[in-house]
Amino acid sequence: MAAKRSRGAASDVPFVRAVQLLKDRVPEAAGYPFSLPAVQSLLDGLPLHPKVTFLVGENGSGKSTLVEAIAVAAGLNAEGGSRNFRFATRSSESDLHSALRLVRGTRRPRDSFFLRAESYFNVATQIERLDEPVDSPVNSPPITPAFGGSPHEQSHGESFFALLQNRFRGNGFYVLDEPEAALSPTRQLAFLARLDELVRAGSQFVIATHSPIIMAYPHAALLELGAHGIRTVAYEDTEHFRITRDFLVRRERILAELLREDDPD
Repeated sequence: MAAKRSRGAASDVPFVRAVQLLKDRVPEAAGYPFSLPAVQSLLDGLPLHPKVTFLVGENGSGKSTLVEAIAVAAGLNAEGGSRNFRFATRSSESDLHSALRLVRGTRRPRDSFFLRAESYFNVATQIERLDEPVDSPVNSPPITPAFGGSPHEQSHGESFFALLQNRFRGNGFYVLDEPEAALSPTRQLAFLARLDELVRAGSQFVIATHSPIIMAYPHAALLELGAHGIRTVAYEDTEHFRITRDFLVRRERILAELLREDDPD
């Protein structure tokens, strides 16, 4: 686990200051994802928070597409993992990364990782494959201990959290796509604590999320993607917060409206 440190000047200097779409690299008559309003707004450049940048929005707004492109532009594997992962189960990433420019800061990360919920099974399989014995006079040390053990021998949520606890070392650039997918509400709260430890250790995160728990982390920028493009939004103004709050406060009324059945008479 990374040692705790106070939030100092180092953690206020981002590894990546901004993301910019380069117009001359956008293919002619480009369709998806270049047609998305959120992607088009990148022509003006998108500043990133030095600690945590949350990307929020409705399904189809481009969150996962954008975090994937940022990860690949940073040299990470499209399906997840670190710079050393170069497998491809099914090549499905967009060409957006080739038209992006990451505006670097003065610091360089010592660690980096792309965690995406939908393909972490493939990453886990690759971890085990890398630890298989090879016919060689020199064998590399196993890497599963660095991930808290074999991910396939743990539940989905346990393997996610073991990754955060063991593999994320701090002073790194981490891109996460919907990490809440495998985490219970209790583990999402624990995620916030671990996130803060890593931020204190000089890390920078870009996270796409639907979770009102995770996006509540205070030392962050909340960016909402939608038909308007990308804009900064207050936590209480996110649809995720408002709908969750309203449901918890007016659960019976909302359920009655949603589940109303026709009068049999």
